[in-house]
Amino acid sequence: EAQRAERRTTLQDSVEFACQFYEQKLRSPEGRVAYDYLRDRGLSDDIIKKYRLGYAPNGNALKGSLSRDSIPEDVAIEARILSPGQDGRSSFDFFRDRVMFPICDARGRPVAFGGRVLGEGGPKYLNSPETPLFHKGHLVYAFSQARKEASEKAEIIVAEGYMDVIALAQAGINNAVAPLGTALTE
Repeated sequence: EAQRAERRTTLQDSVEFACQFYEQKLRSPEGRVAYDYLRDRGLSDDIIKKYRLGYAPNGNALKGSLSRDSIPEDVAIEARILSPGQDGRSSFDFFRDRVMFPICDARGRPVAFGGRVLGEGGPKYLNSPETPLFHKGHLVYAFSQARKEASEKAEIIVAEGYMDVIALAQAGINNAVAPLGTALTE
């Protein structure tokens, strides 16, 4: 149990590292297109910061940064911030040239990501696969941000996706969440 808890903490640390990396890249010259996309969608810097939005650059910039900070490759692969290579190829950044939406647990810790492609190509949205930290059927997007107001109002709004939740927050409605690719039923 202690080993599993330690591994979970190590995985959590690697996802937090990736989240900070993506946030920094959004504010860099290479993230300008992503930043402009978010601003063109009407998002303020406060909302961008509140939801910890970021940018995953092309190439393997995250992989290089992980190795410089001594985050083991096997940990990054297990957390699915890197994809394992196939047929003898080395691992590579899972997300590339995407606006990044961290998916957080109920305590507000990033456990996975959704990424929206910029420009042509697909899929439009790419989400982290399930990992020891992330089980999409057990989480909703932005619950940690919506929790307080949802409790105070005794209601929660379920929107379709990330940008819907964030647009509602931009309009002052802070009790919205979104499913993570799972269908809702009564």
